[in-house]
Amino acid sequence: MKIYIKNMACESCKVVVREALEELDLSPIKVELGEIETKEDVTDEDKKKLNNKIKKVGLELLEKKRGVLIEKIRKEIVNYVYKSDEKPDVNLSELLSKKLHYSYTYLANFFSEVEATTIEQYVIALKIERIKELIIFGEDTFAEIAYKLHYSSAAHLSTQFKKVTGLTPSHFKALKEKRRITIQNI
Repeated sequence: MKIYIKNMACESCKVVVREALEELDLSPIKVELGEIETKEDVTDEDKKKLNNKIKKVGLELLEKKRGVLIEKIRKEIVNYVYKSDEKPDVNLSELLSKKLHYSYTYLANFFSEVEATTIEQYVIALKIERIKELIIFGEDTFAEIAYKLHYSSAAHLSTQFKKVTGLTPSHFKALKEKRRITIQNI
């Protein structure tokens, strides 16, 4: 069974984790930086005990958080970008903190560590794909798209779109390219 560990950055971390596994009568197949693998399935109770042992040296299990918390962050960001046509009363950082009950700093650091990109970069990538979609559908003006996606102006939208894609929104519209990146591939 694979288990992921946060903050595991040196050889002594490996020793600490290996010793903690042995104390719990778990047989490690592999102990690498950030990842361990055991012969047997590890019960939730053993995971809890392991996490308590390694927390003493600044390490932490990521297995559940990685799957659950990252998906919750993504879901809230997708809702923010795709489902709110009006400008929200709060900014994204406040929204994430409020909905997920963690400080934004923690969420941003965790997201960056696990996803190898920042929340801001992820939001921009989602917005660009949403802009492409709205341009292809052709129902909204650039000003309406800018409003829907919380840009301060159509000029701001255009600048960011060009920076990311290399094309202006008008040029993209003229090309009529219908190729889009799926959300899962961002």
